[in-house]
Amino acid sequence: MLAFELFIKFVVLYCVQGVEDVLRNPNLPKEHLSFYYNTFPDAKKHCLNDKKCVNRDFLKSDKYDSEACWGFEEDCGKKNAFQRPECAKVFEGQNDPEETFYSQADFGYVKIQKEELQSYCKPKYTQDSSLVCTKYLRYCKGRHIMIDFIDLLNKKEPLRYDMDVLSKGQITGHCKLQKSKLNQEIDHLGALQSWAPELRFFEEHRNVIDGETCDVVVKEPTYIMKIDATYNMYHHFCDFFNLYMSLFLNQSQPDAFQNNRRILIWETYNYDSPFADTFKAFTDKPVWTLNSFKGKKVCFETVVLPLLPRLIFGLYYNTPLISGCEKSGVFRAFSEFVLHRLEVPKIPQKVKRVRVTILIRRTKYRQILNVEELLDKLYSNLKYDVRAVSFERGITFKDQLKIVRNTDVLIGMHGAGLTHLLFLPNWATLFELYHCEDPNCYKDLSRLRGINYITWEDDGKLVRQDSGHHPEVGAHAKFTNYSFDKDEFARLVEKAANSVLQNQEYRQFIKDNRINDEL
Repeated sequence: MLAFELFIKFVVLYCVQGVEDVLRNPNLPKEHLSFYYNTFPDAKKHCLNDKKCVNRDFLKSDKYDSEACWGFEEDCGKKNAFQRPECAKVFEGQNDPEETFYSQADFGYVKIQKEELQSYCKPKYTQDSSLVCTKYLRYCKGRHIMIDFIDLLNKKEPLRYDMDVLSKGQITGHCKLQKSKLNQEIDHLGALQSWAPELRFFEEHRNVIDGETCDVVVKEPTYIMKIDATYNMYHHFCDFFNLYMSLFLNQSQPDAFQNNRRILIWETYNYDSPFADTFKAFTDKPVWTLNSFKGKKVCFETVVLPLLPRLIFGLYYNTPLISGCEKSGVFRAFSEFVLHRLEVPKIPQKVKRVRVTILIRRTKYRQILNVEELLDKLYSNLKYDVRAVSFERGITFKDQLKIVRNTDVLIGMHGAGLTHLLFLPNWATLFELYHCEDPNCYKDLSRLRGINYITWEDDGKLVRQDSGHHPEVGAHAKFTNYSFDKDEFARLVEKAANSVLQNQEYRQFIKDNRINDEL
């Protein structure tokens, strides 16, 4: 880190990944290639004419779908979209729930954000700055923007969730600023709700922003992130998910998905997280924090202010999710993208057994007190391949994903570890052993991901250790431990397993991999 701090005293000129390499291999899951090449027909043409392009044979095969579209494009028909949600029967007088769900929680949400984009600082000349944002400044993109971090030298306390990192004129651009229009969009003035806390201080710069204006010049596209709790998977993956959606909002060139971007985290704490490897899906560069630029004026040739984790009616933390619908395409795409980029393998089975993984908590509360008894019940059933794991200790995040990707039934108590459901196979079932009186959190996340969800059905067949000990409100279902009836547990696991066995995609997976049905 010290070497880096010394290095940025000078103007930083970074090596940019060649466009040629990106066109030859955008490094996307095979399920996404048709959508990518239809978005960028010039990339398709280049690949077909380049013998070194890794996807040349794919574009010539019947696997390439020339009509495929993500779903946010103006001319994208339902039958060609990446995935459409599935909804229960529509009753007379109801609005179309499929369209509601699609706009709330799928690529339709991306479409709404794209339609909201407006210019707030217009360039006068070719080399001028620019600033475009969605409504309420939930997402913005700027060109030739300067940010002055001189005041960070005087901040005595570490910065996190602060809304006064910048002051007037410390974020600027040489463009025609529509200040009154910008001020109309600052209503969502929350630390993780919008970029209003920063952009309310945006001012016009007198001169063209260039290398002579700044101490540091960053040439790569830079995504500045205000992030949620880094040690809680549920909250931190809201950051990663919104970063992924922001790639589509910034999708204007064939290199939209390249890993050459920079990530700057908007706080002065050193970034640390057990899920840090997820950033490797988005960048091959070290992650920066504000410490990287203390006391510096920094020129960003391209800066993106992505969607934030706690947007009002955002995804997925505050989503007003309509009932009766499931299977968000953008959640599935996110899962496939991360697993592909992190090179998490599918492990072939030799025998058709339902792969059951049970998460063991090592925390003070929400432990399964009779877990050994429950496991013995599962081990005695030869239809299951059972694994008990604790993700709190000793397993890298990539290895966690490897386990989850190759799980058919995931079992665990209510808690952030269940966020692993995002990376289960499409046919999987999440068995939230007990929801601890918070019934919708992981049920809704399962609906978004498009997997089956069950939970404990008979409270008379579980035993609380005590009434719970929340430090502020007293008795609370999340602050105690539980024992479960072993026969009822076995019945529910069988219910979850049957859902897997009846799933057509699972049956095709078994067929394609020629797995032996004999035990």
